Parts: sequence; structure tokens; C-alpha cells
Amino acid sequence: MRQVGIVTDSTSDITPQIAQELDIDVVPLHVAIGRETFTDGDLTQEEFFLRMEEASSLPTTSQPSVGAFAEAYRSGLEGFERIVSVHISAALSGTIESAHEAARQFGGRVEVFDTRNLSWGEALQVGEAARAAAAGASVSDVLRVLEHARSHVRMVVGLDTLDNLAKGGRIGKVAALVGGLLNMRVLITMNEHGSFDVAGKARGATAALETTVEWVAKQMGDVLRGRFVVMHALSADKAEWLESRLRELFDVVELRVIKAGAVITTHTGTGWGVEVLPIEG
Repeated sequence: MRQVGIVTDSTSDITPQIAQELDIDVVPLHVAIGRETFTDGDLTQEEFFLRMEEASSLPTTSQPSVGAFAEAYRSGLEGFERIVSVHISAALSGTIESAHEAARQFGGRVEVFDTRNLSWGEALQVGEAARAAAAGASVSDVLRVLEHARSHVRMVVGLDTLDNLAKGGRIGKVAALVGGLLNMRVLITMNEHGSFDVAGKARGATAALETTVEWVAKQMGDVLRGRFVVMHALSADKAEWLESRLRELFDVVELRVIKAGAVITTHTGTGWGVEVLPIEG
């Protein structure tokens, strides 16, 4: 029996293929559009945006139930001595509270970790934990790996508009930038508390993409090697451009291009993002 199994939630945007590759159990959130409720991942990105556009109001998202987490832990503990459950920022979702409540049912065999991030800012941390667990790390070692990854992962997201964030009430410090930004693209990031913060702004999409790459380069500092992820929501052309630029500028250990899922895009709308984990030495 291996020591540690890894569980996460679907806001990580880890695809089924990657979950299988890294031996991760992903507990899904749900999205309600009108009277229909879908499991995160049921709809393609294109289908989801079409339904969201046709809906009379913004879709709503709901965290996994305590029972869903308990079932994932129960199943995982059949093959692992312990579980580390890694989740979206508590400042953005109640998901981690459901995880904590479920974990209390298992007598200390489940540890819950707040990434203070989301999407692949979360998933890069999950991946580090999964690789450590697969190599035989103990729970304390996996948690140390997660803490190191959390302090080094950086994420920047470029949004075509702030409409969805504003409607969803998760805009925080970015609220001051909602009005009066003709043709402006706002770049947002995650702060140390796991809330949204402003990373920059640029006039027009081309300038915003350049600003995105400049921001990433600043976060990398003197480090050239790293794991990179390019996210997009109906922005495949921008993702392709970003992938090309990142490969030109950095020593890429791994670079994935991922379509953002329904739960994330409910709150962001269309746009793009880059997540990076610098690798020193």
C-alpha cells in the first residue's frame, strides 16, 4: 500500500487524462444554467459558452457535497494509508470547507491543503504533490512540497471584460477597475491571501498579451527553467501565441495548453491565462 493518495477538485481544471497520468482523484463541482445542472466537465467549453450566452442570467456554481468528498476519501483509503486533499482558495469558494468537514470523518487520515489559488495555479501544486506521493513521500513530505509550490507558483489572467467577475461578486480589489476602461484589458493575479489582485492593464488585446509575457518574465526573475501552463476560454489564437513566446523565452520543462472549465469560466468569461512554477538549480 502506497503512503499518500492525492485528491483535488475540478476547479483545478485537471483533465481526466492528466488525472489518470498523475493518479489524482478529482471531485467535481457543479454548474447550474437556468433549471439544468451539469457536472463540471460534462459540457465542452464551446457548448458551455453557447448555453451561458443564451441564458437569461449568469450560471451559478456549487461546491462538492461533504458526502462526495467522503466517498472520494473512503475509496482512496482502500489503496493509500493517508490522503492529502488539495483545493481552490478558501477566499474564493466554500469547497475546502466541505473537504474539511468530510476529512473529520476519517480519524486524521486525511489532510486538507489550501492552495490559495485556482485553475492551474492550483493544479501545478497538485501535480507537485502527486509526483512526490508517487515517489513514496510521507504526508509531511507531501505537505512540505505543497507549501514550497504554493509560495512559488504564479498565475496571471487576462480577461476580455470584467462583467462575469463583477456579477459573481468575486472581484475584490479589482472592483475599482470595472468602469470607464474603454478597450482596456485587465490582468489579474492571486495574492498571498488567495484573493484576486490587479497584475496590470493594457489597451487592446495585443498589448495585453505582451504585458502578460512581461509579467511572467518578471515573476521568473533570473530563473529560466519552469513548468508552464497556458489557459484559454474561447481564445485559442491567443493561447497559441503565448505558447510560442514562452518557448522562445524560457527553458520549458513542461508546457500544457488547457481549456478552462465551466466553473472557472462562469466567473471569468472569455480570456487567457498563464501559470508558472519556476524551477531553480
